[in-house]
Amino acid sequence: MIQKIIILLTISVLFLVLVFGCSSNGNNPGTSDAAEKVYVAPGQYDEFYAFMSGGFSGQVTVYGLPSGRLFKIIPVFAQHPENGYGYTPETKPMLQTSYGEIAWDDAHHPELSQTDGTPDGKWLFINANNTPRIARINLKTFETEEIIEIPNSAGNHGSPFTTMNTEYVVASTRFSLPIPQKDVPRSSYKENFKGTISFIKVNPENGRMNIAFQILVPGFNYDLAHSGKGPSHGWAFFTSYNSEQANTLLEINASQNDKDFIAAINWKKAEEYIKARKGKEYSSEYYHNTYNDETHSATSNIEKKILVLDPKDCPGMIYYLPTPKSPHGVDVDPSGEYIVAAGKLATVIPVHSFTKMLKAIENKDFISDINGIPVLKYESIIAGEVQDPGLGPLHTEFDGKGYAYTSAFISSEIVKWKLGTWEVVDRIPTYYSIGHLMIPGGDSKNPFGKYVVALNKITKDRYLPTGPELCQSAQLIDITGDKMKLLLDFPTIGEPHYAQGIPAEILMKNQRKIYELGKNGHPYGLKSEKDAKVERKGNEVHIYMSATRTHFKPDNIEGVKVGDKVFFHVTNLEQDWDIPHGFAVKGMHSAELLIMPGQTRTEIWEPKSEGVYPFYCTDFCSALHQEMQGYIRVSSSGSNTELKYN
Repeated sequence: MIQKIIILLTISVLFLVLVFGCSSNGNNPGTSDAAEKVYVAPGQYDEFYAFMSGGFSGQVTVYGLPSGRLFKIIPVFAQHPENGYGYTPETKPMLQTSYGEIAWDDAHHPELSQTDGTPDGKWLFINANNTPRIARINLKTFETEEIIEIPNSAGNHGSPFTTMNTEYVVASTRFSLPIPQKDVPRSSYKENFKGTISFIKVNPENGRMNIAFQILVPGFNYDLAHSGKGPSHGWAFFTSYNSEQANTLLEINASQNDKDFIAAINWKKAEEYIKARKGKEYSSEYYHNTYNDETHSATSNIEKKILVLDPKDCPGMIYYLPTPKSPHGVDVDPSGEYIVAAGKLATVIPVHSFTKMLKAIENKDFISDINGIPVLKYESIIAGEVQDPGLGPLHTEFDGKGYAYTSAFISSEIVKWKLGTWEVVDRIPTYYSIGHLMIPGGDSKNPFGKYVVALNKITKDRYLPTGPELCQSAQLIDITGDKMKLLLDFPTIGEPHYAQGIPAEILMKNQRKIYELGKNGHPYGLKSEKDAKVERKGNEVHIYMSATRTHFKPDNIEGVKVGDKVFFHVTNLEQDWDIPHGFAVKGMHSAELLIMPGQTRTEIWEPKSEGVYPFYCTDFCSALHQEMQGYIRVSSSGSNTELKYN
């Protein structure tokens, strides 16, 4: 009997050792220790905001860290039925392009504005990859305020990365093109195709963007970027691949050369050339869309010209840094000294030294020249190589404590290594096929190095199955100790391509809670309920409608005819935080309206047949929300029904 008890106790101890021993390696998020670290009690706030790109959804999603709770979807490049973005006359101009209205795009890289190399919480920028555009989101309202189109570009992948004081957001073209566009054979790629690198100036007061200049570069594929900081402030770095300039079957033909390039651009030198009138004006039509918080409406302007610099005319402006092999990400460490490139087919991670780069330039240590761009000698600029970095290294972020973290797509892991010695000190598996990774502030001078977030492409076997399509995911990993520890994973909306994080306290104090009614400059906006009215202008009927808890004014309208175009201009008169009102009328073709306190939005409705149609509030606003409704009577086109309302 005693022997049986001893055996059972031994088995129990072994079981506990196995269970807790396995969890101690940091890969089991189901431990109470991990749960405690991610639990945010009701009424408590998360420590960080995380802004994740929606990838193919064209949107930005906002999560809290460490909880992984989804707070908001910010529509940017895609229509959003939840609030009518991209459907209403006030917001449709945001989606105008030189190709017409484009209500979708592929959003990849959110980027926070910075002051002195540190996220300042003013704005978030993000790129549209397919129809090249850059958007600016105001972090007081979490709304998209501006979208500018990038001409002479295709596949706006390498953008929008900010310079140290947000002087510029930079962008590069993935697909080189004939510039200006023309009908040429694809076989003439080397002769006719060029790339562009764009510098978009940002107004420090209001964030307004304008394209200051573009640089014409050889027809490689320009992939990603990051700007210098500290001693490298004034420079920006862009990866490129397909230096072979192949034009077919690129998975083979663009992988022939052992080294491709990082393009190092001295943008302060470029500014000097612009002042010296070295730029050439190119004709190019592109849209610039801006949203006004006082008129609650967006407008589109068409730009016609752009300044272009050619490296042949601008010595000292751009250099190529040889980098193995098919480099994807390029990242600059917090000190601004090290430029880390991740060759997705390379066996090492090369780290270039900014100091050595300047010395090589001074010594003219060049190995060749490509279209006026000197190519520096690899051995002269390299600071070190990280050995055994995982298979398919893509992106690197920094914790501010002397360590770098690189995502390895093929081997599905994050590899931690030490700056200066280049030794790998830790690695942790991810689930699966990690692309980007994010440390809050991890691409800045002052990272908030508490967590790294893995942004994964595949979740097979991770969550409840949902048919052929499974969600994508993010994983939260604790990096406060020597060893990385997995705390949590959570599904994401769309593709979480890249993310940026910032302490919540920086944003919370600046949040806008209402739009002041007194400043409502919408031409159809109301200041009070007594201003509600209905006007006929030919076959247009304009309804100036107010919304308050818990009624519309007017709530009964007669005299509308078949063939009329009816404009419901609805102003939410509330001046209380978190009290939006919604609007929908039976048979309408667009999305509902969701109207914030003090805001005006318009629904256009074209009745096709006689009858009496109800409208109602779509956003639950109070106990009598169901009573917030009304009717609009539609008579025949030839009727003489009097226009009246109450």
